[in-house]
Amino acid sequence: MSDTNLSAVLLEKGNLKLEERPIPKPGKNEVQIAMHSVGICGSDVHYWVHGAIGDFVVRAPMILGHEASGTVSEVGEGVTHLKVGDRVAIEPGVPCRYCDYCKGGRYNLCLEMKFCATPPVDGSLARYYVHPADFCFKLPDHVSFEEGALLEPLSVGVHACRRAGVTIGSRVLICGAGPIGLVCLLVAKAMGAAQVAITDIDTKRLEVAKQMGADFPVHVTTRDGREVADQVVRALGCNPDVTVECSGAEPSVQTGIFATKSGGVLVLVGLGPPTINIPIVNAAVREVDIRGIFRYANCYPTALSMVASGQVNMKPMVTHRFSLEQTLEAFEASKKGEGIKVMINCDKTKA
Repeated sequence: MSDTNLSAVLLEKGNLKLEERPIPKPGKNEVQIAMHSVGICGSDVHYWVHGAIGDFVVRAPMILGHEASGTVSEVGEGVTHLKVGDRVAIEPGVPCRYCDYCKGGRYNLCLEMKFCATPPVDGSLARYYVHPADFCFKLPDHVSFEEGALLEPLSVGVHACRRAGVTIGSRVLICGAGPIGLVCLLVAKAMGAAQVAITDIDTKRLEVAKQMGADFPVHVTTRDGREVADQVVRALGCNPDVTVECSGAEPSVQTGIFATKSGGVLVLVGLGPPTINIPIVNAAVREVDIRGIFRYANCYPTALSMVASGQVNMKPMVTHRFSLEQTLEAFEASKKGEGIKVMINCDKTKA
């Protein structure tokens, strides 16, 4: 084992540095993980640039990173289902396990949730990291570390499509072709969606979406939500049964309401301004259900099965790769919107 623990630490807004931290030791029911792959999420960049997301404010140094996988390097007392050498994906949110939300199966809503790289909880962008063993999922030999890390955004897609009720034959609209929009596309197709339309202002993203299975890429050139909705209906030949909104942009949410068929479902995945104007009467009188999602619950096993079975191919999403030592370059690339998913390799032997 290396005797150092190089870590990507956000000291304060705009100040991200690599620091040597003590190597954490696993406690009861925990495992120590030699980190391998950590993807950069938009939230990581947002904390770096703005120092906060809503009520979550960076008030003390915090290690970033929550899309992660690695190899178990030490096991704590009580761990029986994992052993040293096991390759694992890490579900980053750990709830209390005892409250009504947890007992009811909606542990993502737990008020005591500790989520990697959400202040004040440290993330996993480091050489070594410790995590509760029951939130680590063993990877089959044919599933790569990068795919393991991508189970995190894929789980968002699983939760979104479950909340939306996507099923065999569904016609689906996805608003926004960024990383989360693309995973929702993959999951919707895997769940049996007959046709998927996807919108974006960026033609390059739409090209990637088409390569990944989108039936109807729709290029957005106006902020008029109703006009874009009309484009979608013309492309699909009907109103979508389900809309999954992944941008958080006000005009896009408006499009989602106008486009969704009467009696359909609009799921809000993207988070934008805290207050927006939406055509609520239009949604109400047509019985369009508007549902939110927050992260995910009980989705990692499904996401892993989708990847392991070959139903979902996440590999094309990784377009940029950096070593842990190149973390600042990696964050700059992600900030500029280069590619789709930026992945950091934390394995010292591969640096």
